[in-house]
Amino acid sequence: MQISSTKRVPAKASSIDAEVIATAVLFAALTGLGAMIRIPLSPVPVTMQLFFVILSGLVLGPFWGMVSQAVYLLMGFCGAPFFAAPPHAGPLVLFGPTGGYLWGFILAAGCTGWISRNLSGRGWRRLPGKLSVPLACLAGLAAVYACGATWLGTWLSMQGKNAALAWRLGVKPFILVDLAKAAAAAAFAPLVPKGLRNA
Repeated sequence: MQISSTKRVPAKASSIDAEVIATAVLFAALTGLGAMIRIPLSPVPVTMQLFFVILSGLVLGPFWGMVSQAVYLLMGFCGAPFFAAPPHAGPLVLFGPTGGYLWGFILAAGCTGWISRNLSGRGWRRLPGKLSVPLACLAGLAAVYACGATWLGTWLSMQGKNAALAWRLGVKPFILVDLAKAAAAAAFAPLVPKGLRNA
């Protein structure tokens, strides 16, 4: 008599994994669609992407939130017109002046998800949910700015310009509108159906 060593994966667990993967892909697509809602400012346009980036971290958690944004970058790299800056797709955008903001989306989703999941609850190291979620959103926003402004400053330096212009061009004009998008993500996250969350 031969005993098989293969373990069966419970149908419920595999179904949940499929739902989380599908939701991550959905957030990748929504982030791309958010790039199409844009107000062109030079060199960084105003878009709705940050709303979906932060929301992905809040809904999916740190790992799957990061996965969703990595999938988004892969879509754009492969030719989907999901980047706000022209030519709206391909490696030229990822390594252009606004590329740092795009790479920062992965870190932002991870930071937002980790803080919202690990710093809320009870205990001396934890914060009430009403504080942890806004803090998570601010951390996500800060991650995007840190990556984006650092690379923009580097790019400006390579063009023979003052790296300090990165603050004036890539951060200062966006702070208020980005804070509003982060607040909107925090308000909208509890309304997302439980079936779409990676709880």
